[in-house]
Amino acid sequence: MESTIIEPEIIYERPEALADTVTHYCPGCTHGTAHRLVAEVLDEMGLQEKTVGVASVGCSVFSYNYFECDFVEAPHGRAPAMATGVKRVLPDHTVFTYQGDGDLVSIGMGEIMHAAARGENFTVVFVNNAIYGMTGGQMAPTSLPGMVTTSSPLGRDVETTGFPIRMSEIIANLDGASYVVRRSLHDAANVRKSKKALRLAFEAQERGLGFSMVELLSNCPTNWSMTAKDSLTFIKEKMIPVYPLGDFKVIPTLAELRV
Repeated sequence: MESTIIEPEIIYERPEALADTVTHYCPGCTHGTAHRLVAEVLDEMGLQEKTVGVASVGCSVFSYNYFECDFVEAPHGRAPAMATGVKRVLPDHTVFTYQGDGDLVSIGMGEIMHAAARGENFTVVFVNNAIYGMTGGQMAPTSLPGMVTTSSPLGRDVETTGFPIRMSEIIANLDGASYVVRRSLHDAANVRKSKKALRLAFEAQERGLGFSMVELLSNCPTNWSMTAKDSLTFIKEKMIPVYPLGDFKVIPTLAELRV
């Protein structure tokens, strides 16, 4: 009896827009997941050759090493300002910023608010892990009440440091924003939803609809002092109640594209 040789079928491989290199992120960090999702969307939409990314300062500071598209590095918090300039000079290009919560919500608060208010036609990928990752695990504007950080060793005291800032809810109220949603990277189902959101955000830009932002709840096992597995549980059980997932603004032109 002759044996049948079954040729392997490739069903999953590295996107062309994602560089074939090892990242600097800590083990278990979901920045790598976010990178892959962005790269997959760029591939599927055929945008790689005309895309310009803007890297922020933070754990994502070296993100230009991980994408096979043009990239520029912005000063801390100034990625939206640089993206504004790039998009206005190259309006036919796809422009996105990749920012963490310390960069976007703290030093970059003014930049992101005014870019959204102006309706600048670029996309923001906002990775929220509720802590300053690169600089040593200090409390961020997004840190949860009672959250232990290196600068709040007894837990965040909202009476003295205020409450977490929910950027998606704030940005959604600005007329220049076309698409503002919050998703999470803590399990496979939510990763798939995150990719769909990123696709719609880039679709908004391609259609010239104005500012779009996808907030992604992410983990930080190192600075949270947790295992990778426990950090994903933390997102589900602790972060999502404070940062509920959902669509905060979807203009009608985009709503018809949702599936």
